[in-house]
Amino acid sequence: MTGILPKLSIKIQFFIATAIVLLVSGLCFLATGLIGYKIVALILLVVVSLQALLFDIIPVVFCALLSAFIWNFFFIPPRFTFHIADTEDLLMFFLYFLIALVHAVLTFKIRQAEKRANLKKENERAVKLYHAVFNSLSHELRTPISTLIGAVDTLKNPSNTLNPHQESVLLGEIETAGLRLNQQVENLLNISRLESGMIQPKTEWCDIQELINSVIQELNYLSSRQINVLMDKDFPLIKIDIGIMELVLFNLIHNAIQHTETDTRIELEAKIDEENIFFSVRDYGIGVSEKDLEYIFQKFYRSSDNKSSGGIGLGLSIVKGFIESLNGTVTAYRTEPNGLTVAITVPCEISYINRLKNE
Repeated sequence: MTGILPKLSIKIQFFIATAIVLLVSGLCFLATGLIGYKIVALILLVVVSLQALLFDIIPVVFCALLSAFIWNFFFIPPRFTFHIADTEDLLMFFLYFLIALVHAVLTFKIRQAEKRANLKKENERAVKLYHAVFNSLSHELRTPISTLIGAVDTLKNPSNTLNPHQESVLLGEIETAGLRLNQQVENLLNISRLESGMIQPKTEWCDIQELINSVIQELNYLSSRQINVLMDKDFPLIKIDIGIMELVLFNLIHNAIQHTETDTRIELEAKIDEENIFFSVRDYGIGVSEKDLEYIFQKFYRSSDNKSSGGIGLGLSIVKGFIESLNGTVTAYRTEPNGLTVAITVPCEISYINRLKNE
């Protein structure tokens, strides 16, 4: 039974709660001839009960007292006096006063108990998340570190009899392991930047074809996978944040590579309209289940059907954070007949100067 209103200062809660009691009391006063003073007591009691769900304990107790004295002064005969002549009315007044106070206190206690329960659940989830992240991160870092140490030890060993090809293979393993380590560190730094609100987009004119080629060339160091690019040859210049879009496309394609087999087809498609640019990265692997689609952009979340593929579940959450910093949107859906498609939409300025030059 958490509060419905956002957390407000006590002064504002006092003002709102008091205004509600006075407004309802005024309306009841105008309708006294129709409803009678005993019905007014029920109406005011309902108002105080609802306020107990919305506000802190102090404003609610104050309004319980205020409503009791308003009911006494303006409604209980003789009116406009605090004197109560009838014993039944006096008993009703004290019962009203008691019920209003008890309800306010009990509601407050229930809210406090629920907050403690929610905090306990959040702590338990945080502990589980910590263990999951620690295990994933330790595995992801241990593998390239072990590769680096093993390869360097082999190369440093004075008794090794490696031929040039074998040395080249070891150097390639060192490079791949170093790039893998760098990718994990970059992801952790990027998620930290997003959470701290340090992202300040800087737009500039960009040739999307060159941007895509740069991303694919960078990915070639991590995988020899073929990426099919689908876009018009006379694609216009786009004014966007080049650095952010490069990171977004890298993470999208890298995520597709990481969660598919080596012979799986991966496509990157780019389109535009008058105000937006659209990218979609589509793979034809095993995809994800419908229940995973709901959580796929959460930090450290990995598909329950594909946890053996590695990674610590930051790539897509970074994509979502960066795209939202550009006032864009990102969605994920299943590729037909199977696989996963992640689509992004980013508002941008468009220039057709390239098309004019070609003409």
